Amino acid sequence: MSNLAPDLAVRATSKEAFRTRRTFAIISHPDAGKTTLTERLLSAAGAIQQAGAVRGKAGARSTRSDWMEIEQQRGISITSSVMTFDYDGLTLNLLDTPGHSDFSEDTYRTLTAVDAAIMVIDAAKGIESQTLKLFEVCRLRDIPIITFINKVDREGLGPLELMDEIAGKLALDLTPVLWPIGQGVDFHGYLDLLEQRVVSPAGKPVAEWSEIEDLLDNETLVDDPVFMTAIETLELARAALPAFDLETFHAGHLSPVLFGSALKGIGVAELLRTLGEWGPEPRPQPAIPAPIQPEDSKVSGFVFKVQANMDANHRDRIAFVRLCSGTFTRGMRLKNVRSGKDMAVSNPMFFFGHDRALAEQAVAGDIVGIPNHGTLSVGDTLTEGATINVTGIPNFAPEIIRRVRLTDHMKTKQMAKALSDLAEEGVAQVFRRVLGSDWIVGVVGPLQLEVLGARVAKEYGVPITFESLNFEVARWIESDDADELKRFITAQKMNIAEDRTGAPVFLAQNAWWADRAKQDFPKLRFMTTKERH
Repeated sequence: MSNLAPDLAVRATSKEAFRTRRTFAIISHPDAGKTTLTERLLSAAGAIQQAGAVRGKAGARSTRSDWMEIEQQRGISITSSVMTFDYDGLTLNLLDTPGHSDFSEDTYRTLTAVDAAIMVIDAAKGIESQTLKLFEVCRLRDIPIITFINKVDREGLGPLELMDEIAGKLALDLTPVLWPIGQGVDFHGYLDLLEQRVVSPAGKPVAEWSEIEDLLDNETLVDDPVFMTAIETLELARAALPAFDLETFHAGHLSPVLFGSALKGIGVAELLRTLGEWGPEPRPQPAIPAPIQPEDSKVSGFVFKVQANMDANHRDRIAFVRLCSGTFTRGMRLKNVRSGKDMAVSNPMFFFGHDRALAEQAVAGDIVGIPNHGTLSVGDTLTEGATINVTGIPNFAPEIIRRVRLTDHMKTKQMAKALSDLAEEGVAQVFRRVLGSDWIVGVVGPLQLEVLGARVAKEYGVPITFESLNFEVARWIESDDADELKRFITAQKMNIAEDRTGAPVFLAQNAWWADRAKQDFPKLRFMTTKERH
């Protein structure tokens, strides 16, 4: 593949090869510049020749990471994509996640597969709602975060104000790495605190220092009031903030902060440098009966995403596997712990957005695509034989529940196949009523419904519509008392459905009825999340 590094499919055989992996996601609120930053990082690493615009004139090249037609039309990311590329002796696995809250489940599952995250913040808007939600997900797993404050070349909040807001709202220690010299029309470059240099907006070094006070001897800089203001605010920030500590960063408690502009490539090379030098190696993966250590010799991994029809010509179905330990080689047989069956992995792949190359070898931290025909699902654990279950990959209760209507009843089987495939992929959750044959879908937001309908129509040739039901709440139900669970299901048959695994789901008219059911049946657990494995 022309877009993949020439040696991408050839991996080091050293037992310690996993130490060269940096597997990370980029998270942000919609329109903060996440996908543009992804493109710039790929360009800075030499993985692509030209960064693509997220929105542009007709004929402009599309972004590498947004490969779906609907993504390119709307200028948003609606599915996570994987890009594997080499940089400075390291192999980087970059996962570009959806920023829109309607696709938060896909993002959550993707974050289970990374060891670090780059948090992109719009300098004019500060911490936004979706940024806060995604940060909380990272905090649950103590994922180290590098903060990139974007659009510094436009008018926005001051750097001190932004640092105060981030530290206050996220309860996170910060340490500056790149500091802006002015903003908007007064943007005169930045101070690179690692290399101890002053850099122009065009990226050219204009001065260096041993002690930052040395810059006060530079008449050109001192005559610039914007520069002097930047020095003053930087000194205030450094006095109030802790120095960088690698161990604290890796524990997820401290974030290095870089100011820049993804659109103009400002600060992007330094961001890549920060990730390469400070980003963590593959970390232990939560699992039952014990966490998986990356240095373990036996191969293990888990499916965090399934994508159908990446290649519409072949009706393919790819399971994205995060390797947790061992050295995987093409042709190896691995056991799917859920089904107990072995499978030969004959054509594993590395990805670069939509492009792919055969993966001859991979180690902990790598993301490998495995073509399959429905044998692998999100949450499945693959091993060389040990019975291990990776944990922390949940389904979430939907917030919108709709009945699926088929406009061409001759295509019932095709619709069932489409909904089943896309439920495996995580586009939506699919339920079947215990009484009747209704197909019901559950989603987080309305845009998810739009994407589901568009993909079923385009990829499977089945036009569908959605209609409201008399249900607003869905809860998985469990109980240690099998008779009590059976009694509830019998009493509520009109309100019971099953998910794609056959697990019972209670559909309630509203939150009040859901709470009433909990009171009437205290031995039952009404769950808003359900572990996938």
